[in-house]
Amino acid sequence: MSASPPPDVVIADTGVTGPPASERRPSWHESPLRISIRRFCRHRLALASLITLVLLAVMAIFAPLLAPDPPNAVNISLYQQAPSAAHWLGTDQAGRDVLSRLIFGARVSLTVAVTSAISAGLIGLILGLLGGFLGGWVDSVVMRLTEIILSFPALVVIILIVAIIGPSVTAIVVVIALTQWPTACRIVRQATRSLKEMDFITAARATGCSNLRIMTRHILSGVMPPLTVVLTLLSAEAILLEAALSFLGLGVNVPESSWGGMMQAAQSLTTLSTLPWLWLPPGIIIAVAVLAINFVGDGLRDALDTRQQT
Repeated sequence: MSASPPPDVVIADTGVTGPPASERRPSWHESPLRISIRRFCRHRLALASLITLVLLAVMAIFAPLLAPDPPNAVNISLYQQAPSAAHWLGTDQAGRDVLSRLIFGARVSLTVAVTSAISAGLIGLILGLLGGFLGGWVDSVVMRLTEIILSFPALVVIILIVAIIGPSVTAIVVVIALTQWPTACRIVRQATRSLKEMDFITAARATGCSNLRIMTRHILSGVMPPLTVVLTLLSAEAILLEAALSFLGLGVNVPESSWGGMMQAAQSLTTLSTLPWLWLPPGIIIAVAVLAINFVGDGLRDALDTRQQT
């Protein structure tokens, strides 16, 4: 009869009950970037919108390869032809292919959207960081300047300035950036005021870090998530402003194609009622682009919200 082991003796289990150590999952948590990407991918509408924007960007980049005809090729014999196999979206008053002008118009509209949004975001980032972090009279000057810009109707100011300096893509980008930066500035300022009271900023000051180093190394990374969401909203606003300027005849120089300019050429009541292929395609693609940008902004807002990253 075998004796049982004493209670203080532990018998080791030599059986393999799990995967080898090299294949086991790490014990640390996922990085915030991976969490944000996974959360964004779960937002199906935002993901579909991002794919739509990528397709529009590809269309703009490879416009010479995708357009069936030159966008400015005038052919009076094709005057206002309805959509057909030769011209999928018909032709306009000068016999130009509507589809080709729609494809090339993406270059102007998307260029204005991206460059003006980045320019406005950069101005708002710099002023918001300075005002929120330094406070005092610097913050007062920044906020008074912001309130002055916001007190004027943006579209009226843009129309007035563009009418004075002349319509061009550069003028539109500069004017939109100079009138839309207060939105980004206020968001960055508020985020900076919250971050500078955190313990890690106090620790950085205690180690002798200068204000410039604290703003660029510690606070900048904290204000980028909300600023990224604001940039998407500014891009959508820039597309609408460019379309409005082009519709009023203050957009890009003729005969360069833009979505707003295409709608401006079809503003008569006769054209609206009898020639829908001249205004429906640019109107639809403007709406699709703006909605896609807004949905991407919603997805980024949810994905970058650290309070929901568990």
